[in-house]
Amino acid sequence: MIDLFSDDRFMREAFKEAEKALVIDEVPVGAIVVCNNKIIARAHNLTERLTDVTAHAEMQAITAASNFLGAKYLKNCTLYVTLEPCPMCAGALFWSQISKVVYGATDLRRGFIENGGNLHPKTEVVSGVLHQECAQLMTEFFAKKRK
Repeated sequence: MIDLFSDDRFMREAFKEAEKALVIDEVPVGAIVVCNNKIIARAHNLTERLTDVTAHAEMQAITAASNFLGAKYLKNCTLYVTLEPCPMCAGALFWSQISKVVYGATDLRRGFIENGGNLHPKTEVVSGVLHQECAQLMTEFFAKKRK
């Protein structure tokens, strides 16, 4: 039996957002924010479409979730994102005081862990959820770009 509120299930929803980014030729990263087991925000990368280097999936999801809640803090919320957040997104997540971050693929070159970014001390981090699928999507996207 599938747990309707599992990290895998919610990461699959974030993955759907990453696929939307892929369709519009954005780096395929997707994110959702969950509060009380309900998806309150969905987002994907829009940096090319908006000509905005800050339009990462996480930033879009933070803004949408904050607007939904009418609050700047995302306490009791979880961000699911297909790729480890960069230091910029980690900073925004820090300030949002989000309770939990779950990510799929590790980003050894630009991820917050290798590059000195920090999350709020009370933020729980779970890595590697659907890692293979998330990493494969990124690998295929950049291989196609290099051709």
